[in-house]
Amino acid sequence: MASRQEQFSGTSDVREAHRFDESALDAWMRQNVRDYAGPLEVRQFKGGQSNPTYKLITPGRSYVMRRKPPGLLLKSAHAVDREYRVITALFAQGFPVAETFGLCTDESVIGTWFYIMDCVEGRVIWDGTFPDVPTSERRKYFEAMNQTMAHLHSIDPVAAGLEDFGKPGNYFLRQIGRWSKQYLEDEAAGRVPEMDRLVEWLPENIPPGDESAVVHGDYRCDNMIFHPTEPKVLAVLDWELSTLGHPLADFSYHLMMYRMPPTGTVGLTQVNLAEMNIPTEQDYIDMYCKRVGRDPADVTANMDFYIAYNMFRLAAIVHGIRGRVVRGTASNAHAKAMSETVEPLAKLAWEQALKAGAKA
Repeated sequence: MASRQEQFSGTSDVREAHRFDESALDAWMRQNVRDYAGPLEVRQFKGGQSNPTYKLITPGRSYVMRRKPPGLLLKSAHAVDREYRVITALFAQGFPVAETFGLCTDESVIGTWFYIMDCVEGRVIWDGTFPDVPTSERRKYFEAMNQTMAHLHSIDPVAAGLEDFGKPGNYFLRQIGRWSKQYLEDEAAGRVPEMDRLVEWLPENIPPGDESAVVHGDYRCDNMIFHPTEPKVLAVLDWELSTLGHPLADFSYHLMMYRMPPTGTVGLTQVNLAEMNIPTEQDYIDMYCKRVGRDPADVTANMDFYIAYNMFRLAAIVHGIRGRVVRGTASNAHAKAMSETVEPLAKLAWEQALKAGAKA
């Protein structure tokens, strides 16, 4: 069986369902992207589940295009305009993201909204154990991910022009409501008993404390580009789920890697962390807390709830992918395999809820 690195790395021919009029895109870029010059070659990235992503190759440079997928879409999904806005704002703040070059909301060009950004050259690591990194260097890559997330949560949304990028306050309650609604309304994907329990339990057990920061929403190693040879994050990718929200919701989503099995989304539960030179979950929490000025004890005390919430949220997202598979609009060849992880994820989420005090 091919590794995740082999499955998702690189590009392929544009898939049949995601083809478009390349001459129309070329004409739009000539009018809207500074210094653009064709001819244009279009390839599709293998990775990514939600918004089809393309590498646009010209003699002088390469670009990346993200677009909404064609077909019937859920109302709140695939907001490429929000991605474009947050990436543009964060680039201006010195945060590692790709430079943006244009947003198109005219569906007559290629059939859906899209945006163009720089193609940042480097490495995408698809396996969360960083197997191709020398053992002596591996901890530094985790430190780089940790530092980059702390940097994001330290950015002032007002200074970045993102003060209205999300609703203020009650983030956990609103998110639980959002993903519960999406799960319950997507009848094509079916129902899962543990999801039904979590829909009831989560909103009644939110820890105290409310705050707001720019959050990524899907922060993990395969959503960033690392320097070709150094433990440095050059660009964070895939901002579709970003908003203003509770930074601990964002951090604990990233921390799920420590409680996930090595199937589907790669996890670290069966990894000898010391032997691999990977920091422990508590080390990673302490590292983050030191960078953002938090008390690690407060974060650790509620981590089981935060992880249960995030596993529920991830299961709801994958449930949405299952719905797209059923409707025939999934953008990735591996979407069907991913859609089959809904039940295991939901069971894992309920296990975390039980650890946090839920009654069996």
